[in-house]
Amino acid sequence: MPTHRIAVVGVGGAAETHMRAYEQLDDAAVVACVGRDDERGESSNGASGHTASRDDERTRSFADEHDCDPYLDVTEMLDAVEPDVLDICTPNGAHLDPALSAADRGVDVFCEKPLEITTERIDRMIDAADAAGIRLGGVFQRRYKPVIRAVREAVVEGRFGSLAVANAALPWWRDDGYYDGTWQADPEVAGGGAVMSQAIHSVDAIQWIAGAGMDLDPGENPVAEVSAVTGVRGHDALDVEDAAVATLRYRDGTLGQLLATTATYPGGEIRYELGGRDGTAEIRGEELTAWAFREEREGDPATRERFSGPDAGADEPTPLELPNVREFLDARASGEPFMLDGPEARKAVAIVEAIYESAERGEPVTVE
Repeated sequence: MPTHRIAVVGVGGAAETHMRAYEQLDDAAVVACVGRDDERGESSNGASGHTASRDDERTRSFADEHDCDPYLDVTEMLDAVEPDVLDICTPNGAHLDPALSAADRGVDVFCEKPLEITTERIDRMIDAADAAGIRLGGVFQRRYKPVIRAVREAVVEGRFGSLAVANAALPWWRDDGYYDGTWQADPEVAGGGAVMSQAIHSVDAIQWIAGAGMDLDPGENPVAEVSAVTGVRGHDALDVEDAAVATLRYRDGTLGQLLATTATYPGGEIRYELGGRDGTAEIRGEELTAWAFREEREGDPATRERFSGPDAGADEPTPLELPNVREFLDARASGEPFMLDGPEARKAVAIVEAIYESAERGEPVTVE
């Protein structure tokens, strides 16, 4: 019998990514999936999970492909299956209710990004997890990329001196079909556009890197204040932003810029830039395009060579597509802390929330 029995909520693209990770693990098995009867993440009412699932082709197909039991109701599945972990892969704003149901039953929760679409909803998840004594973990897989970790380690070692700038840019393109009739275009479900749904990975990564050199209290956000503008520039009649620019002021005085857009055809590579009086590093895509310090170290040429090339900084040495799945399950087994617990996964959403508030109010906003 596997050590970890997993149930997955949501049967879309995110769930498929998670399944590819679980299927590489000998100590984990997905025993059930819960589909949705619409794009808002709501489960069907008035019918049993097994009965309704036979009428839901997508859920049945997912269950058949991955050899697990199909349901359309989360609570029914939790009561019937009693999994060890509920893996939530529903749309952004449909994470809270499954998490609360799992906490009520003492089931650990592993949740796709963002943890939820507001800090108020995330706090409800955290409070429920704490009260139930369960683990709540989030998904920000860019933290596991070796090139990201190399730059963060340089921050920890003080190689940049006093950081002056810590920037992130996501210049992407999404065609009209991406938004047409989908939950990604509904602010009540998506929580926002290019910043919340796409660039939140970059928001988490840059605050994690820059914050590594700060003396922060547990759970304290390294970003102190944001000033932002948002707009709709590449799509017609869109209710979420497809372009945003924000200035970040970190708690130690570092300044930063965030660019997030899905309106720049044909789209470009994600970028990170960090620099201070003693050095500069730049990541473009998966490649380390700048690695220069006032004091060159013996290992610097090897670092530049290792991360030279378009795929050099991708996930390695393991081929596991979602490496924080492995770390979350290991934390369950060992009792050790998980790097992306609820308060840690909350930080990126708090920054995004402040970006939206600043854009709406037309003035800087403090990050709580």
